[in-house]
Amino acid sequence: MPESKKRKKAVYVPPPAAAATRKKGPSPVWVPALMLGLMILGVAWLVVYYMGSTGTPLIGEFGNWNLLIGFGFIVAGFAMSTQWR
Repeated sequence: MPESKKRKKAVYVPPPAAAATRKKGPSPVWVPALMLGLMILGVAWLVVYYMGSTGTPLIGEFGNWNLLIGFGFIVAGFAMSTQWR
């Protein structure tokens, strides 16, 4: 009795190695400087708001929006920390 032909399996080709992809270098110097600057500015804004409250010329006009502004600076600093390599 004749034998049937055997099927040839496709050869597995692995994906390209990770070395073939371009690695990102270190972040510029201004990224951590801006990150820390924003965080410190946010904390300073909140401290000045609580210490001076209505007596401070610029900060007193915003009222409770100062909390949002101060925490906004802090959150922007944390967002910059995700870009730091």
